[in-house]
Amino acid sequence: MANRQARLQAIIQRDLADILAFEIKSKAIGYPCVNEVHLSSDASHAKCYVSFLGSKNPYENFEELKKKKGLIRSLLAKKLDIYKVPDLTFLLDDSFDKAERLENLIKEEGEELSKFPHHEE
Repeated sequence: MANRQARLQAIIQRDLADILAFEIKSKAIGYPCVNEVHLSSDASHAKCYVSFLGSKNPYENFEELKKKKGLIRSLLAKKLDIYKVPDLTFLLDDSFDKAERLENLIKEEGEELSKFPHHEE
């Protein structure tokens, strides 16, 4: 069962990425990236984590994406070979932004520490 669920998650992630890249063309949405899909145990709900790489306003892009949920689900239904397509819930994945901020903080701290002389004994 777990293997089937993992396979279905991967298929949904791939198909969503294709739909968002090639079938939903909207400047308001921009270029979303489907990072991860979590399927409920009964496959009735799918949490889809998306990010908008290079976007100046990812929250605005995300709101526009949510408005197209019905269209995206119907396009997904045409691609999937299952009886019932799961209800989609889009979640904004800002882990890339958090990682970038953390990396910048570490870099700044390293630069601050390099200003102090090091004593070697």
